[in-house]
Amino acid sequence: MAEAGAGGPRLPELLALGQRLWDELESSTEPSSGAPAVQDKVRQGLDALQRAAAMVAQLELFSENEELEEIASADLKFMLLPALLGGLTLKQVDLSRRREHLESAREHFLRFLKLCRNYGLGSFQLPPGTAGEEKAESPSVPQDPTQPNLVAMAMSRTAKIERYKQKKELENKLASMSSSVESGTADEDQIREFYTLQIQKWIGTSLEEIESIDQELVILRSRDAARQAPAGPRGPSRPARTPMKPFILTRDAAQARVFGAGYPGLPTMTVDDWYEQRRKQGIVPSPGSHSCKSDEELQKQQQKTEEEEEDEEALRKARDWDDWKDTHPRGYGNRHNMG
Repeated sequence: MAEAGAGGPRLPELLALGQRLWDELESSTEPSSGAPAVQDKVRQGLDALQRAAAMVAQLELFSENEELEEIASADLKFMLLPALLGGLTLKQVDLSRRREHLESAREHFLRFLKLCRNYGLGSFQLPPGTAGEEKAESPSVPQDPTQPNLVAMAMSRTAKIERYKQKKELENKLASMSSSVESGTADEDQIREFYTLQIQKWIGTSLEEIESIDQELVILRSRDAARQAPAGPRGPSRPARTPMKPFILTRDAAQARVFGAGYPGLPTMTVDDWYEQRRKQGIVPSPGSHSCKSDEELQKQQQKTEEEEEDEEALRKARDWDDWKDTHPRGYGNRHNMG
């Protein structure tokens, strides 16, 4: 077993420090994970585990060309380094670097899972999109892309339930064996089983964490893409509607002269004159024209037409009132105090 430089901590000590800090963080009663004391432990743990991982790489403790039986029982615990690094990386709370921390933690968990698969530890599939994963067998019935894959959902739910049961069983076994291993009274076989159980427990944890990480990354990437996307061009603002001047709408030119004489301050207009004016303004179409307008233009025209209809209704009432006054002399109907 290689040691650090003169006076430096040894590899087992670095791993033990990282594990101790991890356990303290998991059982912490701090109300906030962003508390200075909590984040200080996270930084210390990451530093210790990163130094330990560098030593393991330098010593080449694990190789793709060896079997699990070739690893010394005391060295099995160092396989946990990538998983512990992933767990501590997720406990960092810097929101500006959240995506970076998620991707880094995912790499640590994935490195751990690949190492376990290489030594035949555990029976599991690597997460989707991972290089080297086996493709799951597709169901014999073609799946409608517009419908949820109920088979996959059921399989995923079953796998989660099974992992949860295994996790509880492993935790109970580890709790019953930890005292003898930590006190040094356990034999070779017990030590090997203890570390193997720890590895299997972290396999389930790593699969769950990667699933959660992937879901959060989808949200963060969508948010980042929305922030970076240029703002779409806004449509032209609707021009201010020219206020209409009051006028009297008459049936014909003769009536226009009559009303014009009675109301010199109020212009008059025949129906034909009004229609011609609207046609020139583009509000009503010319006879026989078939213009193809966009939906926006049609909507604007419809809105203008509704507004004009309201104006027409007001004008009609004013015209009816003028007609009634023409046929009823002033004071008509006033019979108050008269016998």
